[in-house]
Amino acid sequence: MGWKSVPTACRSPQLPSIKVALLVVAAGRGLRLGADRPKQYLNCAGRPLIVHTLEALAASWPFSAVRVAIHPGDRALYDEALAHLTPGAAAALGPPATGGETRQQSVLAGLEALVAAAPDIVLIHDAARPFPSPDLVARAVQAAERHGAAAPGTPMSDTVKQVDADGRVLATPPRSALKAVQTPQAFAFPLILAAHRRAAAAGVAGLTDDVAVAEWAGAPAYVFEGDPANVKVTTMQDFSAAEARLMASAGEIRVGQGFDVHAFAPGDHVWLCGVRIPHSAALKGHSDADVALHALADALYGALAEGDIGAHFPPSDPQWKGAASKVFLAHAAGRVRARGGFIVNLDATLICEAPKIGPFREAMRERVAEIAGLDIARVGVKATTSERLGFTGRGEGIACLATATVRLP
Repeated sequence: MGWKSVPTACRSPQLPSIKVALLVVAAGRGLRLGADRPKQYLNCAGRPLIVHTLEALAASWPFSAVRVAIHPGDRALYDEALAHLTPGAAAALGPPATGGETRQQSVLAGLEALVAAAPDIVLIHDAARPFPSPDLVARAVQAAERHGAAAPGTPMSDTVKQVDADGRVLATPPRSALKAVQTPQAFAFPLILAAHRRAAAAGVAGLTDDVAVAEWAGAPAYVFEGDPANVKVTTMQDFSAAEARLMASAGEIRVGQGFDVHAFAPGDHVWLCGVRIPHSAALKGHSDADVALHALADALYGALAEGDIGAHFPPSDPQWKGAASKVFLAHAAGRVRARGGFIVNLDATLICEAPKIGPFREAMRERVAEIAGLDIARVGVKATTSERLGFTGRGEGIACLATATVRLP
């Protein structure tokens, strides 16, 4: 198989005439982490790990097309994760490709999904590597232009032994000739597509990376300078280290407060924290009068110094009449993500004589976590009375105090 170079006039990564596509491989199961879901969808520093990867890549290069290869059973997790993406990172993202049982099958599915975009170059990257730098991505594009098939590699710091099944040492390869290979691996798109198609047609499986597929197909492959910081999350220790690193990058901590009050009106239920609770009255308001979600949204807007609900959703606008208040909290949480931050904690204290909150507390926490895109461990909901003092003590309505803690870059 020959690699036909990109024309010399186009061989600068700065020239927009070269179309560079991105394929992120996210179909693995991540069993070594021992979590309840694949590692790429675990919340890491407030957002799913795959979101950090996609946003780092989007900030590194103006990709002409982006596809993610996912496991067929992960579509709901994937869609949930995408809600955390900033608009800029989502701009070039197309529909996900359905991966297969092996990495090779998943990559081939992703490459086929990119055919219509007709890229010159494709970078193939693991979803569990959230720290690709712009310099590394630029080197990958240059290496693909120059060689057709290349992968980033870092020097081996430990002595490597080749052993047999019993552990007996067979050889000690010199470290100077060895590299630990990373992603993104970079290819001329026609070259790697043809290589994967040939391997699939020949029933060749078990090749552990895409450079190995290119090698099998007869293409010369090269290693360019990698980045020791471009680590892959494999174990829980890796995950904890990645989270600490991501949290350190969002070093400004802000706390916002929210307060809201709604009076009772005729009805048979109230909405609190997005949960319908039977009661002898309803709450009166322009929307569904969910006093807790209103206070939580205002707490987030306060932490961001972006006004309050009324500034974003004016009560004079008829479209918000009777609206579900989840819209307000989801918007406020989205504003945190749009600024590159994440929510550390949400806490709401309801003040009322009735209804009783205890039986619904966990459902309320779950609903707030779902709306805001958080782990439930980051959401607190509690209630108190005003000892029959004031309007809440007289049973005239419900008040809510809320706080939000966020981290911003």
